[in-house]
Amino acid sequence: QVQVVESGGGLVQAGGSLRLSCVASGRPGGMFPMGWFRQAPGKEREFISAITWSGATYRADDWSGRFLISRDNAKNTNKVYLQMNSLKPEDTAVYYCAVSVFGPSTMTYKLPHEYDYWGQGTQVTVSS
Repeated sequence: QVQVVESGGGLVQAGGSLRLSCVASGRPGGMFPMGWFRQAPGKEREFISAITWSGATYRADDWSGRFLISRDNAKNTNKVYLQMNSLKPEDTAVYYCAVSVFGPSTMTYKLPHEYDYWGQGTQVTVSS
C-alpha cells in the first residue's frame, strides 16, 4: 500500500506564494510519476502539473508559468513540490498529489485515472 501525504496549504493573500510538498511512501524501490491536481467547489478535478522519475515535466494546457513542479532527486525518493507564485483568488481549491505506480505504459500524465494513489488534499485559500 502506498501512502500519499500533502502539506503546505493555507491562507494567503492575492499575489502571495505557497510551496506545497508531497511524499509518497510504502512502495519499496523505484521512482514513479507524480502529479498535482486541484478541485474547487462545484468544479471538476483539474490537472496542474506532473513530473516523471527522470524529471520530465508536464503542464496544463493553460499553464501560465505561475506554478512550478519539482521533485527530490534522492534515489528511490518519491517527493515532489509545487511552487505557486502570484496566487489569485481563483486558485482557491483543494490541491491533491497523486502517484502513478501501475499506470499505463503510455501516459498523458494529465488524466486522474492514470494515477493509482492519491493524498487527502491540502486546502489553499487565496484572499482578495
